[in-house]
Amino acid sequence: MKKYNFNAGPSMLPREVIENTAKQILDFNGEGLSLMEISHRAKYFQPVVDEAEALIKELLDVPEGYSVIFLGGGASLQFMQIPANFLIKKAGYVNSGVWAKKAIKEAKLFGEVVEVASSAADNFSYYPEIGNIPTDLDYLHFTTNNTIYGTELRQDIDSPVPLIADMSSDIMSRPVDVSKYTAIYAGAQKNMAMAGVTCIIVKNDMLGQAPRELPTMIDYRTHVDKGSMFNTPPVVPIYSLVETMRWVKAQGGVAEMDRRANERADILYAEIDRNKCFRGTVSENSRSLMNICFVMNPEYQELEKAFFDFATERGMVGIKGHRSVGGFRASCYNAQTIEGVNALVQAMQDFEKQH
Repeated sequence: MKKYNFNAGPSMLPREVIENTAKQILDFNGEGLSLMEISHRAKYFQPVVDEAEALIKELLDVPEGYSVIFLGGGASLQFMQIPANFLIKKAGYVNSGVWAKKAIKEAKLFGEVVEVASSAADNFSYYPEIGNIPTDLDYLHFTTNNTIYGTELRQDIDSPVPLIADMSSDIMSRPVDVSKYTAIYAGAQKNMAMAGVTCIIVKNDMLGQAPRELPTMIDYRTHVDKGSMFNTPPVVPIYSLVETMRWVKAQGGVAEMDRRANERADILYAEIDRNKCFRGTVSENSRSLMNICFVMNPEYQELEKAFFDFATERGMVGIKGHRSVGGFRASCYNAQTIEGVNALVQAMQDFEKQH
């Protein structure tokens, strides 16, 4: 039976990315050594890091004056590393869900934090409107896509203060005006690579302004100066990132990823809205294209497990909603196919006919 992977992360990767990475794990570039065992200082690995940086800059049209670095620790480490490097006196945060709340908690260790907008009172069922941004902030931080609740801000806002964004779950799914940001960071395990590496795009002239002495590993300048090679980088995840970025480029770049994201979401949301058994969980103007969340309609609530089992029997993987929300979540990152979305839609229609 064919499997359709809707996991929220680590998530589906293009098949050719998996196969090409696997080949290099067995024998890297014909060197007779596995990608897993080569030295990151070896002359034949440096081009991998260089290509990773170049592809990200090309695909996102990163302007001059920005660096791209690759670190471990996931986006969760960046919740601390961002304020350590950029919070001088006061920072603003948009509270749009669990990951934003975690970022706010870490930022409070370094200075004053104000919530500029929040949808917490309504259980994050919409993306909070960002308005009246205080002009005395060192930066405004927001999470562009909320994997748990299925909300997304799919545009680059105008701001009187520097912007910093956690784009872990929607980076590379649309064009981005990088010039509006001081920093963009993303755990790679959604649209960029296998888990294990985090990509940070950082504006160079904003570094070194924080009024604190930073540990060497926490200071972004350390990694900018050493080209992500200050310490041993996550070699295999960086290679899988290169393969994924090659794939994105070959498919038509982020503009094509954006088109596909809208196509997938239109198909699935249309079925959610039509089907008598299901309903969406967020406001229509906040609906994520990456994480499509839905629940049973109240009169069919007792059939939640039945539908999960029904869909699983038809090859759907990872559609169970986050434990804090319940229901279902179909994650449709860049590698997701129309075939997979149509298979889920067919399962929803067949279940409706039975009940």
